[in-house]
Amino acid sequence: MPSVDLNCDMGESFGSYVVDRDELLMKYITSANIACGYHAGDPAIMRRTVRLCLEHGVAIGAHPGLPDLAGFGRRKLQITADEAYEMVVYQVGALMGFVLAEGAVLRHVKPHGALYNMAAVDAELSIAIAEAVYRIDSRLILFGLAGSELIRAGRKMGLRVAEEAFVDRTYRVDGTLTPRSEPNAVIEEAEQAIVQAIGMIKEGRVLTDKGSISLRADTLCIHGDTPHAPVFAELISSRLVQEGVTLQAAAGLRG
Repeated sequence: MPSVDLNCDMGESFGSYVVDRDELLMKYITSANIACGYHAGDPAIMRRTVRLCLEHGVAIGAHPGLPDLAGFGRRKLQITADEAYEMVVYQVGALMGFVLAEGAVLRHVKPHGALYNMAAVDAELSIAIAEAVYRIDSRLILFGLAGSELIRAGRKMGLRVAEEAFVDRTYRVDGTLTPRSEPNAVIEEAEQAIVQAIGMIKEGRVLTDKGSISLRADTLCIHGDTPHAPVFAELISSRLVQEGVTLQAAAGLRG
């Protein structure tokens, strides 16, 4: 019987700006990636989201991003490998403080937005991120785009890795995500997202604009900041279970 982790980006409110979907989403996911204050999130939000994860039995992960609140961490910034290392250590450390204070365990790290996409194709940046995660806690699982440089870097560093695929994003033939600046980058129809999720898990493939490609998926992501996120999460989780797929937090694999 196939199994998969269903993860969601969470804790992405900030101050008086509220993204009020986390509690609804928690019912349907197995892992949460919690913003650490750079692209979104703040101390109060981090603490609250950690507690929500504990209430719902959801695995806790850190979601470090670029220091870009105005752009929600989705604008590419020129950073060095050292800066990437320091940003990840700083942000993961901040969330880990709240996790430990609540008597919980930090399970994984998943870079956010532009940092994630930059690391997918940049070997030097990926090594810096993987080293930061390893030095914080070598037991952590590193989430990265399936088949990406970040996955290779995590394996090289000796980390457990979880190859990630996206149910609500379209793909290019090279296995990267369609940039959000291009048409049809985000999937907004639930049935299309469901079909894509099932194909990823049961067939190991995803459709691109130039035909289908093979793809490994240990964990599937649903973006929590979209209006349809709770509906997508409910429908996708129930359909996967109907298809005989077990939903469980990612264990991660070593290279």
